[in-house]
Amino acid sequence: MSREQLLKQAFILSLITIGYNIVEGVVSVFFGATDDTLALFGFGVDSFVEVISGIGIFHMVMRMSRTNTETLDDFERQALRVTGAAFYLLTGGLVVGSILYVITGAAPETTLASMVIATLSVVTMYFLMQAKLRVGQQLQSEAIIADAHCTQTCFYLSFILLGSSVLYQLVGIAWLDVIGSLGIAWFAFAEGREAFEKARTAKLGCSTCGCHCATEVQPPAVEIKLQFTPRSQK
Repeated sequence: MSREQLLKQAFILSLITIGYNIVEGVVSVFFGATDDTLALFGFGVDSFVEVISGIGIFHMVMRMSRTNTETLDDFERQALRVTGAAFYLLTGGLVVGSILYVITGAAPETTLASMVIATLSVVTMYFLMQAKLRVGQQLQSEAIIADAHCTQTCFYLSFILLGSSVLYQLVGIAWLDVIGSLGIAWFAFAEGREAFEKARTAKLGCSTCGCHCATEVQPPAVEIKLQFTPRSQK
């Protein structure tokens, strides 16, 4: 497959990422507010923040179609700063919301919508993650590979929401929704920190998922040979 065809695939994948996150954000925030599900509401807000990050990736792919690039320009760095600030605000909001839920004894009416949304997100994020990784490897682009690993973080978030939603639906313990919210808050904080770090260095990477996207070059091993000469015996 030619470079132009691969870049076209990367372009389409970035549009799918943006479009899906917009729809997911609207639906999740609506049902999160309707069902009093803090974890789902936070998941929806996280999707909106991912849209901002996705716009930066879309801009980067457009630049790659004109020239080889593995660093960020001013627009992409500014998008990352906005993304980082939004993730920090989301983290604070989820922590405060979790505390209020515990104090007031609030609990979700149901988490059925959360289960459906999380399941769809798991499937979609897995598809996007694998597709981006394949395109990035064929293009030998660390930037697209880094984006694939960041999509993996969204994949993990979906599992957190799914797990807390299923458990709540089974046992009805309100703390499970709070735990799910705090899990999303932890990932949001990590993503915010990563966004500011990438904006500062202008390099692509994704440490939020625990992966090292860039190829690490190890120093060559040095072999030292020691030669011992036995003492001559008198």
